Amino acid sequence: MKEKAKLLDKDAIARILMRIAHEILEKNKGTQDLCLIGIRNRGAYLAKRLGDCIEAIDKATVPVGVLDITLYRDDLTLIAQQPLVHKTEIGFDITGKNIVLVDDVFYTGRTVRAALDALVDLGRPKSIQLAVFVDRGHRELPVRADYVGKNVPTSQKETVEVRLAEVDGCDEVVIVEKD
Repeated sequence: MKEKAKLLDKDAIARILMRIAHEILEKNKGTQDLCLIGIRNRGAYLAKRLGDCIEAIDKATVPVGVLDITLYRDDLTLIAQQPLVHKTEIGFDITGKNIVLVDDVFYTGRTVRAALDALVDLGRPKSIQLAVFVDRGHRELPVRADYVGKNVPTSQKETVEVRLAEVDGCDEVVIVEKD
């Protein structure tokens, strides 16, 4: 894989997260019954950062959880013989809450479908909204995001990588071309 273009740096990522936080607060009319749940792995870190942004804006703490969708994926057998399952960490009841599901890159929609299945197994939220950091198109399922950080049209030969300091040591978004 070859890095083709750097789309966003640390400052741009921070600005986008703050904008999405404002949009979430506006649509939900504040933080009442609002919860953020990040899809493991990078979605979890983005959800935490969004929670921090919301707290900075509204001076209210929003519950943040982490959802592991490994066992809900429709490509489980293609991933690995023994896929690594992590823990879902949601320390609050989602029933009757407005859930904002957070993911890093929105592509076919299959990850979101798996996440919706996993969430419904945990309770019955009042609503589920979707916040994605990058939407790269190529949807296979009829799913759309409520909040989008950046739309990045890509070819099937390209991949969008959201790199975060917590995992990758730096904050940036790049397009990578498959060899």
